[in-house]
Amino acid sequence: MHNEHSRARDLKRKALHELMEFLGIFLFLAFVFCVLVTYSTLLLSAFHVRYLSYAFAVVNALVIAKVILLGEYAHVGRKYEGRPLLLSAIYKAVLFSLLVFAFHLAEEALKGLLHGVRIERTFREMRLDDLLARSLVVFCVFIPLFAFRELRRVLGDEKFHALLYRARENDNQ
Repeated sequence: MHNEHSRARDLKRKALHELMEFLGIFLFLAFVFCVLVTYSTLLLSAFHVRYLSYAFAVVNALVIAKVILLGEYAHVGRKYEGRPLLLSAIYKAVLFSLLVFAFHLAEEALKGLLHGVRIERTFREMRLDDLLARSLVVFCVFIPLFAFRELRRVLGDEKFHALLYRARENDNQ
């Protein structure tokens, strides 16, 4: 009975940890994607805000956050974790950008199939330039995301959170 209670507590702690990981990634991505929507709206639409664009940005952040967690669960990018943090972060940004790109291709193919469009036609009509541009934006967003995640991995959660959220004494005194 005690072992079963301990196992349930560990499972609950792991689920909470995974939820916090997901929320952290999601909030970062949602913030950046909504800022990009605002910027493009201001640039392209002369201040006409399309609120549906924000909904798409938030949904995109949810999906990409889940793709990142699945990729991490599959150990994507672990090969360079012994290298300098910047190199490891850029390597992971590249790999995860490719993973998101592949996910977007699969998503477009699935949407086409659900609408009764043959897969060849879906890929022929797909705007590759749009997908590549979105992938470039995602890559640029992933660099600081993975830099922070790599820094946290090396320092450990406690030290990382202390550096980020606690006041420090002045080191120059």
